[in-house]
Amino acid sequence: MATLRNLATKYSDLTEEELEWLELLALDLPLLADVALSDIVLWVPSDNGDYLAVAHSRPAGYITLFYRDVIGDFLRPEWREVVEQALETGKPAASTSPAWYEENPMKLTAYSISRRDSQGNVFGPFAVATVHTSAHDTQHASRIAAAFREVASDLLGMIQTGAFPNPGGVGGQQGAPRATDGLVRVNLEGIATFVSPNTQTTFTMLGYRDEIEDQNFSEVLSEVLKGQFDTNESLPIISQGKVAKRTEIFARGLTVAMRSIPVYRDGERVGGVILTRDVSELRQQAQELITKDATIREIHHRVKNNLQTVASLLRVQARRARSEEAKQVLGQAMRRVAAIAVVHDTLSTGLAQIVDFDVVFERVLGLAAEVASLHGTTVHPRKEGSFGELPSEYATPLALALTEIVTNAVEHGLAGREGEVFIKADRTPERLTVEVIDTGTGLPGGTVGDGLGTQIVRTLIEGELGGSIHWGADVAGGTKVSIDIPLHWLAAQTRPIPKVER
Repeated sequence: MATLRNLATKYSDLTEEELEWLELLALDLPLLADVALSDIVLWVPSDNGDYLAVAHSRPAGYITLFYRDVIGDFLRPEWREVVEQALETGKPAASTSPAWYEENPMKLTAYSISRRDSQGNVFGPFAVATVHTSAHDTQHASRIAAAFREVASDLLGMIQTGAFPNPGGVGGQQGAPRATDGLVRVNLEGIATFVSPNTQTTFTMLGYRDEIEDQNFSEVLSEVLKGQFDTNESLPIISQGKVAKRTEIFARGLTVAMRSIPVYRDGERVGGVILTRDVSELRQQAQELITKDATIREIHHRVKNNLQTVASLLRVQARRARSEEAKQVLGQAMRRVAAIAVVHDTLSTGLAQIVDFDVVFERVLGLAAEVASLHGTTVHPRKEGSFGELPSEYATPLALALTEIVTNAVEHGLAGREGEVFIKADRTPERLTVEVIDTGTGLPGGTVGDGLGTQIVRTLIEGELGGSIHWGADVAGGTKVSIDIPLHWLAAQTRPIPKVER
């Protein structure tokens, strides 16, 4: 939809209402291509008097005439007469001789597109849909093909009067049925005049052994769902094609999605089309994902609790230690464990293994404030920029590294005095750079030491994140730590990195 909107906005003068209508129609373009057994392209008038292709759909299970996308192409001059005739008359216009695309001869038919508002007022036409059918089409003799094309003729005719698509429709939704999944045509009385083999097979699995054709489709569903007390009350009008809606039925352990499309001719309803699809496997997979997500959240929650317990034990042990060196070592270990617990706590609250690192870092600063209180230090933390969202593979090592860097600035650079720690984050789709600057005493001897904390930070930034880190003197006299992390380093091994809003 983004491509359609971007192209139409850039090259045409369509209104917002017309754009929204085209986006709604584009969701059902695969359905139209399937029943027409043809390629379908949407065209909008451009600023320069030409016509631009903004959407294209190929038929499922049938050969395409376009081996490359035509989206973004302008209309071929030899097709222009047919397209403009459809726009001017509001009726279908067909080429009188074979139209050509590269080496493929085709039958070209154009349909104008109008929209309808909530009061039923029709506006347009403002765009065109072209149907491209092979000149060597051999499907005419097939009963299924004939039924599909009758449905296509009805739907394309409704496009001209703004009766299709239906606002609030379900085209393009996950699990939405397509014509090739199963199709039923019903007349005004709800009698099934055509039932595709896939629908017949699906209902056989639901326990209906008789032929559905020539039966009242609503009664067929009642037979399938006999004995159920929680049946959807709108099911009878859906099964008769009286309303544009989607629902699901459950029987014999199977889940079948149904979509109803009322069919109108000359403003009068003449019947309906019901699309069906067995979505049992999809629903099972969705349930498994929900269970998996719940399990992962529970694991993160328990890991967080265990880490907090370890941190508490280390804190108690540090308080009871007699030597200052032991207290310091145990305190550092406590903060490292607590930093990891912060990430798991954040992961336990969401479905995705993605964390808002700005929230995590606020809690990291809380650990630094605790260090400051132990050393008689007054620290004023200041943050600029945004880290954005990061996958857990980045969040855990980065949180641990920044905990080391910030607490080190408080514990050593600002020990026993008042000062500021400035953190600047700069995020792009490709890189994350972080600077930590303090107003403390600076690096002893002008170089960074090789203690355990420094080794941990180097291992995390350079080893786990594939980045670089540099310690140096700040122009104001304190210490400046610069971190640069490429965000593509883990992407190929794990998942795409989320984008950051700038």
